[in-house]
Amino acid sequence: MVRTEISLFLKNAPGELGNLTRTLSREGINIDALTIQDASQYVQALFAARGKSLKRIASAASYGSMKKDSAEFALIRLLVNETDKAVNILAKNDYLFDVMPIIAIVIENKPGVLAEMAEKFGKEGININYVYGSAIPGGKKSLFVFSPEDIEKAAKLFPEY
Repeated sequence: MVRTEISLFLKNAPGELGNLTRTLSREGINIDALTIQDASQYVQALFAARGKSLKRIASAASYGSMKKDSAEFALIRLLVNETDKAVNILAKNDYLFDVMPIIAIVIENKPGVLAEMAEKFGKEGININYVYGSAIPGGKKSLFVFSPEDIEKAAKLFPEY
């Protein structure tokens, strides 16, 4: 199923995640999925992409400075039950964020099911930019979030989800 993911930068400091999640919960927003990574990894990927291109987006010195500064921030990706409401709350509270479509799939929690999903993407030639998910040990279902390069093509692969 195509859903909208919210990506935001959050200061990498004690209490910041608590502040974000409390802000959302006060408004009745439930978080369905969440992943956090050091934002410097994101900037490193930008730097690597710049190196593959003949066109420079910024100077090497600028990227070095961005990489150093970005370690102070975390990149948060989350799915919520009410995206539009969450976006309004985030904007009102001055969070820096973006939204993008992703594929969220509830699958059976058993060996091989995730492999089947990933293989479907591969057979159709759809690259997966990133994936995150979780299951409760012993639980029957898992939720996995895929960020494919071709969202429209990927959505057609999983109409039953």
